[in-house]
Order: sequence, then C-alpha cells, then structure tokens
Amino acid sequence: MEESQEITVNAGDIARLAGVGRAAVSNWRRRHEDFPQPVGGTASSPLFSLPEIAVWLRANGKSFEVSLGDLVWQRMRTSVDDLRLGELVAKVGAFLLFLRREPTAWRDHGTKSLTRVAEVTTDLPGSADLRLDDLALVRLVAELAAERGPLEVFEFLFGRYAEAHSRQLPVTRDDVAALMVRLASGNGGVVLDPACGVGTLLLGADSLAGRGGAPAGGGTSARAGRGAVLMGQEINETNALLTAVRLLLRGAEARIVAGDSLREDRLAGEPADAVVCDPPFNERVWGHEELAGDPRWEYGLPPRGESELAWVQHCLARVRPGGLVAILMPTAAASRRPGKRIRGNLLRTGALRAVVTLAPGGPDLWMLRRPDGGRPPSQLLVVDAAEDLSIVEPAWRAYVEDPEAELSGESRTVRIIDLLDDEVDLAPSRHRPQHGGLDFLRDFTDALTRFKETSALLPDATPALQPLAERQDLPTTTVGELAKAGLITILQAPARMSADEGPLPVLTADDTAAGVPPSGRTTLDPALVMIRPGDVVTTALGAVRVITHSGAALGPQLTLYRVDPQRLDSGFLAGFLRSADAARIHPSSSRLDVRRARVPMLPLSDQRMYGTVFRELFDLEDRLRETRTLGETLLRLGFDGLVDGHLRPCDQGA
Repeated sequence: MEESQEITVNAGDIARLAGVGRAAVSNWRRRHEDFPQPVGGTASSPLFSLPEIAVWLRANGKSFEVSLGDLVWQRMRTSVDDLRLGELVAKVGAFLLFLRREPTAWRDHGTKSLTRVAEVTTDLPGSADLRLDDLALVRLVAELAAERGPLEVFEFLFGRYAEAHSRQLPVTRDDVAALMVRLASGNGGVVLDPACGVGTLLLGADSLAGRGGAPAGGGTSARAGRGAVLMGQEINETNALLTAVRLLLRGAEARIVAGDSLREDRLAGEPADAVVCDPPFNERVWGHEELAGDPRWEYGLPPRGESELAWVQHCLARVRPGGLVAILMPTAAASRRPGKRIRGNLLRTGALRAVVTLAPGGPDLWMLRRPDGGRPPSQLLVVDAAEDLSIVEPAWRAYVEDPEAELSGESRTVRIIDLLDDEVDLAPSRHRPQHGGLDFLRDFTDALTRFKETSALLPDATPALQPLAERQDLPTTTVGELAKAGLITILQAPARMSADEGPLPVLTADDTAAGVPPSGRTTLDPALVMIRPGDVVTTALGAVRVITHSGAALGPQLTLYRVDPQRLDSGFLAGFLRSADAARIHPSSSRLDVRRARVPMLPLSDQRMYGTVFRELFDLEDRLRETRTLGETLLRLGFDGLVDGHLRPCDQGA
C-alpha cells in the first residue's frame, strides 16, 4: 500500500504486528544479520521502516499482518514527535466528529469538504485550527471510519495513544471512577468535572445516565429523565479536546473548556447538580497568593501546601445547594495539621459526609453535600474499603437513608463532636470499629481454619506439565480467522445495558475477574446475550473464564466467545486468550486487536489435552487468589487482635 512507504515502527510495534513478544524481536535482531537496520529513533528505542520489516518477516516465514487500523496508527506515530502526538490524535478526532455529523459531505466532496471541519465542530475547545494537512492520513482515517464507525476508530487511536503515554495521562482507575459517578450522579442533571483529564469520570457519568441510573442519596434533579448534561474543564488544552471528542462522538450533551479551574473558572455561573473530580495532588503553585480573597473559600483559606482543600471548596462552590460532590483526596489530607480548620468547618456545616479509604496508601474518596439550609447530620461516615470496594455503595446508601444509624463491618459512623478535637483526624484507619470479644474470637478462628484448609490444598493443585528440551513451534491462526471460519461466534452485551436491578442475573466484569457467580441484575430484553456452559468470557483487563452454568445474561464490558464444540475446545481457547499480550485485551484496544490474538492450529484431541491443563491452571489461580484473600484477612485480624488485647503471643507448641 502506497501510504505505508514513509511509516516507521519500533520494536514494540513489530512485536504486536507479528504476534510475538518484544523478546522475540530482540532475538531476531541479534541472530539474523539481514534484519533491517534502524532508520531513526535512538540507540535505546530505534525505529525501523515498516515496508522493510514487512519484507523481512514474510521472507522468514513469520506471520505478519498490517490492518488498516495499524496503518493509520503507525502513520500518525511517524508524522509527529511524541510531544505532539496527542494534538494529532485530537485533530483526527475532530475530523471523525465531522464525519459523524456530516457523512454525506465527505462522500460527495472528499478532501474538499475539509474546509468545513472547524465550522461543524465549533463545540470543541481550544484552538480553531483543527486542519489535517496529511491528506493520505485523512483518506486512511475516512476509510477506517467507514469500516468501523467514527467512535470505534477514535477509541482505538486514543487507546494506542494512552498506552504509549500511560505515565503522562491523568486517568482515574476504572472501578473507582464507576463508583464515584454512581455515588454522586444519576439519570439527568448537570454533572461537572473541573479537572476532567481525558474524560474518564464524565464518560462514566454519561454511561450511567444512559442506563437510567439514580443518584445514591443526592435528591431529585430538575432535569431528571432528560439524560445527563456534562461539563468539564481541563488545564491541558489537548486533553480537553480529547475529552470533548470522546463525549461528542457518543452523542452526549457536553461542554468542555480548556483552562485552569482554580485561577480561571470558565464555567462559573453554571451550577451543577453533581460534581466528580480527581484533582492533581500536592500542587505547590496553585494560586495561593492571587486567590487569597476568593469567595469560594467559605470554609477557610486553603494553606499553600493544601491545594486539595482548594479543589474541595471549588467543587462545593460549583454545585447547587443539596448537590453532591465526589472527590479523590490524598490520604494525608484527612489528618494534616495545616488543614484542620477547614476540615472542622466542613464537618460543622454538614458539608463533609463521608471519608472512604479506597486502597492502602490512598487515594481516599470524600463525599460532600453542599449545605441547603437543612439541619446538618451529627455523624460522619467512615469506610475502610481497601480490601473490598463493593462495601462502599451499600454503606453510603444506608447512611443517606439514616445518618444517625449505627453501621457494622468496615463501615461506621463517628460523632462529629468527637472529631472536633485538636487534630480533626478523619482517617478511616483511626476510627476502625473495635471488635467485641466473642465476635473477634469467631472471626479469627474461622479465618485461621479456612486459611489452613485452603493453603493445604495447594501442593496437590499443580497440573502435570512436561518440560521440553527445545521450544516447540506450533502453527497458529488468529481468533478473527477462527470467527470467519465459523468456529467462534463473538458476542457482546447491548449498549447502555443496566446491570443494577431487575429479575434476571447478570455476569459482571467483577464476577468474571473474581470467579464468583453472577451478582448483577437486569430486566428482560430480547437483545440480551444469555451465557451457556462452554462459553468463554473475557474482561477488558484480561480475566478469562469458561462458563459452567447457564441462566445469566452477559454484562457490560465483557466479550463472549461461543465455540463450535465439535471443532474447538473452549478450555483450549480460554488458555490462549488468557496468555495473549495485554495489548490485545486492554480496555483501550479495539476489537480488531482482540481478533488478532493467536491460537495454535491443533487436532481436537490435542486441544482437549491443552484445555484440561489450562482448566487446572485456572483452578490453581482461583485457589491462590482465595488463599491470598484469606491470608490478608488473617493478617489484619492478627494485628488488630494483638493491638486490641483479644490475642496474645503463646508458645509454638501451645
């Protein structure tokens, strides 16, 4: 293809295109004198000519495929340096938004229609110059969009960009983001993220509103039933543009602006029904001097080293009275002395409602509600969810229903008057509930017994595997080719499917990762995908399960592979999907990548032998996970018991 002539690739790109690991590419370079020489890059990260690599791979009998998506991405990587790659991805996104909104303009006028891109995408933030000068790239993108659709193409390109710049991009953890939007926002209303990064939280709010969710204790919005209106501000202009493209390509009603929310709030005067925020931590230069008299500091001037408390007050100032704020905070923000005055005022007014530990070492989640003149609660909810994130939502709902009720487990309410001491320490670890003597004895004995029983089974759980003197090369094909041949049917759940309530069980992504029965619920719908025994289900993060029971629907963010059992063994397929490169099953990758995961071509009898061992490895993985969970529980109870006086050291023989 002519468009590929100037494209370069690095070792990681070669490995992905050839379906091998990076180590294999390094070995080829060392062992084969005719391997193409670098044409650019650096000594530690050389670049190679894609056409030369293609010729060499085919000449040496290596499986090799350059999809249209790969070609587009590699051309983009070659066109600009890494510092400007995000800007190019955003410009391609603007063109894809243009194609979505005016598909006939491109079909009828081709590249001449590019003069209308800026006019059609005036709701994108930042610079008005969104032109793409590389017409060959434009044609490739248009061709790919015609094949895959503008949204899927952009998420594919954005995923590749995020993968290459994972350390620079502000991305909230998926499970945490989903929790935040469930707690703070729901169906309808205006949802704001004043530090929106690349849009993770706002995308979650859009998805939740589309599924008909309801806010967990935030009251009723005047816009309920109309879908969410999404607003966001981001200091990085390129990231703001990426966020806007991601939302607008989904048809969301969104307004994203670029700028510093603390110094230049460009959405002031537009109150939100809910705010979700993952702000930058430990910022020393956030505007302390020039914002000293800002009216947003209702609870006190944030100290210079407490930028997070500036973000808390900014979020409260931007939400309507009675509206909810879910904001991530560093663990130290709950106890640092400079911020104790503001923490105390947040408690006295009833603005701060909950502090939740999400992981060891943080971050913490603070739930706030802007005072509306009602009587503030007398208690604060504190939750230590470092071991189990699923306990947060039930605890929050119970607290919202009755803030004065006593809670059990790792959640508890603490009297605000008891917190207003010289420290105003809100850390959940400091307020962990004390165990009663009988309860602790039962819990500790049970944990110790179960840990011993489970760990004793591990020596017998290892599968029988035979080491080979030399590596065995197996002929391979791809999942996509197996699907074309009818050996696999690939299915996914309906778009915007609800998994929160209803009479029908739903297998969720968390269930699949943990290997537990379906925990979701949904309503009956002809479009649902019902799972069957023998189906292989994968999550976006790489967990793989072979289904053994029927009766549940496939949940969101899952992919189902239904095999022809007369020609393909499900355990065999599951094992090779589990071992595929993470790039092929990463949430930012397109389905095109998943289809290119490689599977050996073996007789069904051999497949079943592989499948049996793979199942044993899956069972071992589950047992190790269970043993680790039990071990962590035993450790926690052991430390707590020694500190609280429920346990004491004894002789080893006792």
